[in-house]
Amino acid sequence: MSEPAAFDACAAAYDAALNRGLSLSGESKEYFAHRRIEWLSSRLRQHGCRPMHVLDYGCGTGATARELLMHLPAASVTGVDVSADSIDLARRHYADANVQFSTIDEGQSAGEFDLVYCNGVFHHIEPDLRGDALAYISRALASRGYFALWENNPWNPGTRLVMRRIPFDRDAKTLSARHARKLLDSAGFDIMTTDFLFVFPRPLALLRPLEPALTRVPAGAQYMVLCRKRA
Repeated sequence: MSEPAAFDACAAAYDAALNRGLSLSGESKEYFAHRRIEWLSSRLRQHGCRPMHVLDYGCGTGATARELLMHLPAASVTGVDVSADSIDLARRHYADANVQFSTIDEGQSAGEFDLVYCNGVFHHIEPDLRGDALAYISRALASRGYFALWENNPWNPGTRLVMRRIPFDRDAKTLSARHARKLLDSAGFDIMTTDFLFVFPRPLALLRPLEPALTRVPAGAQYMVLCRKRA
């Protein structure tokens, strides 16, 4: 992941900067978080997975924890991030009996999570360090646990434009879905599904009911690779 100081510097303004970039789509970060987890929930149900303990890897300022608890049958959510300032904000605003946060350096969980959720993190990790990040995630997962990797689709022109408008995304090193699948396979994960979402911006919202039929088409602004840790 990027150096902690880079995200510490923008922690307080993170949400505002993200929403400024996403405003081109006509939607807020809350809209995208809701749709991502709603879609993930439907895929997990198809696979008969009911995760009780969820890790949000690269949780930022922590807002996603509530969506995870709302849409998954989870009893607890743990968020981890490299940025201590972001974790401080997450603890202040979102921590409770079911939600906790820590920096990645504060400890490594061993096999206690049924699901790891990760959104828009790997494009901030230097390519030669992505294997280490996946090893951390694999150690955190229980046997045959699920990993949902969400990333920005570099083939979508709208995605590239939005990223250029967000200060902490301008120098990101994006990865294609094909590249992500190869990384996951080499790290010991079995690929279940790859879905592309967010094809239509808000001005074309009337077409959004078509999106479930288009998830195999690599046109969406983001993609999710759902995979499972090998036994």
